[in-house]
Amino acid sequence: MSIDIEQVRADTPGVSHVNHLVSAGASLMPQVVVDAMVDHLNLEAQIGGYGAANQQSEMLGGVYDQVANLLGAKPQEIAIVENATVGWCQAFYALPLKRGDRVLTCQAEYAANYVAYLHRAKRDGIIIEVIPNDAHGAIDVEALEKMLAEPTALISITWVPTNGGLVNPAQAVGKLAKKYGVLYLLDACQAVGQMVVNVSEIGCDFLSATARKFLRGPRGIGCLYVREALIANMEPVVVDHFAANWVEKNRYELRSDARRFETWENAYALRAGLGAALAYADNVGLANIQKRAWKLAQTLRDQLTTIKGAQVHDAGVRHCAIVSFSIEGLDPVETVAALRAKNIIIGTSGVDSSRLDFEARKLPLLLRAAPHYFNTADEIGQLVAALKDQIK
Repeated sequence: MSIDIEQVRADTPGVSHVNHLVSAGASLMPQVVVDAMVDHLNLEAQIGGYGAANQQSEMLGGVYDQVANLLGAKPQEIAIVENATVGWCQAFYALPLKRGDRVLTCQAEYAANYVAYLHRAKRDGIIIEVIPNDAHGAIDVEALEKMLAEPTALISITWVPTNGGLVNPAQAVGKLAKKYGVLYLLDACQAVGQMVVNVSEIGCDFLSATARKFLRGPRGIGCLYVREALIANMEPVVVDHFAANWVEKNRYELRSDARRFETWENAYALRAGLGAALAYADNVGLANIQKRAWKLAQTLRDQLTTIKGAQVHDAGVRHCAIVSFSIEGLDPVETVAALRAKNIIIGTSGVDSSRLDFEARKLPLLLRAAPHYFNTADEIGQLVAALKDQIK
């Protein structure tokens, strides 16, 4: 089944105002997502937050099933949290890592995750080791296997990094993690919503994701997947009376599912929006979304070659819907501002978001575009034409 682009664009009010080409940062929501949140807020205004949550409990509870369906997981393996970083940290900090434990990560690791590694290295004495890249700039799977010959506590990587269009070989990493009995934490923040995801096929033990990016949901909500067999032995860093029952004066019992990583207070209007975004993506079809978004990104890559001094800074063999590039003579910050004045929205990507990758590849501050399936080839052409105008 192909995507009805005219209908998708009619469902997306933002496209009438801007040429939005940065879904890797925050995408445009379909109107149905906005309506779901507004309807829930109106209900809260009418009968109160508790009353609204009770009245909408079936729909709100069903979001766990929707997330599970998206990820190929079980509902009891899903926690709904404030954002992807919270989900990732809930998993990472719950692991009983101790002095001398090795954590293997990738060169293109995201800053938020690497800072957490440094924090636990400082606090707990863990050892951080970076998996080398292969000749194409993705994780070198053969090098990883050699590293796993030594005792390893955790493999923790970003699947689709913030720049470079890279899609790391997450499934190949999962096979090695299983082979060597090593826990595997996958940051899928920029993968979920633009590509097909199945945790069973990947073989990860934990996966974090957000709503605001390619999934086209609201800001301020995300999810965490925890493999069911691991949940019972994981003690969250923060526990309240939602995560655990206070069963006796001096004893509590943690929930048996992944919701032990949640707390009592939740943004239920955002959860309603997440549910609507998941339903919308499911209706369009993730395979369809991936095919179109990646094709539009390749169209941009091809057209950038017509700009004098332009260079696309891709890494890896498979390239997703994130295009990082530089143009000789153009200042990225000024260029983004000039394009915004023309209602063309792209962003920048700098060393502060992925220091190891930027320093290893000696990258400048980059321009970053991330088209999605609601975009058109004409919008790609508008961006390229506007970039050429900036050079003149």
